[in-house]
Amino acid sequence: MKIAILGAMEEEITPILDKIGYEKVVEYADNKYYLSKYENHELVIANSKIGKVNSTISTCVMFEKFGCDCLLFTGVAGALNPDFKIGDLVYATKLVQADIDISAFGHPLGYIPGNEVFVNTTKRLNDIALKIAKEQNIDLKQAVISTTDRFICDADTKNWLVKNFGADATEMEGASVARACESFKKDFFILRAISDEAGGGAEFDFDEFLHHSAKISAEFILKMCKSL
Repeated sequence: MKIAILGAMEEEITPILDKIGYEKVVEYADNKYYLSKYENHELVIANSKIGKVNSTISTCVMFEKFGCDCLLFTGVAGALNPDFKIGDLVYATKLVQADIDISAFGHPLGYIPGNEVFVNTTKRLNDIALKIAKEQNIDLKQAVISTTDRFICDADTKNWLVKNFGADATEMEGASVARACESFKKDFFILRAISDEAGGGAEFDFDEFLHHSAKISAEFILKMCKSL
């Protein structure tokens, strides 16, 4: 199987590259794609750069140019759910582009004509993740994830995302990646480790816990590869 592994930032894929290495780097569409092999799979690993547009481009490249069969996303997120703490590992059950707003025309927040508000993740991959977590005594939590082109670090926006979308965590790439995977009819899994609590001071927590949380997420993604 050829598996796409995508993160937004270099820090989110470095733990994987450090552990398994890579055989080749392909520069394409203003990005670098690291080709590797692991557990009888071919891997295409990249960090898209931050934001919905960049993550969509990289997802499409992984399917169209490299022919990946599925996508595993690894990275960090801010907590909206008060039960989520820094270092917790969460997977998305569904995701929403929370900064889409054509409510002036009577549509719900997050809605784009021709699409649903939420994109559901692939149950088969979620079930594999839950099985791994149970076997290894990892507390893997499920989450509704909101995606915006904005780093959330204030209580008002945090509360707004919870109120309007029932979101448990927030980040800047997941829903756009999910939409691209849905369009290509590819299975996908979105994993995030909590790096901050998305309220006042979140920017300081993020800087402090980024590397630790990214490593937690990356290690679990490699466990997923072993089980595919």
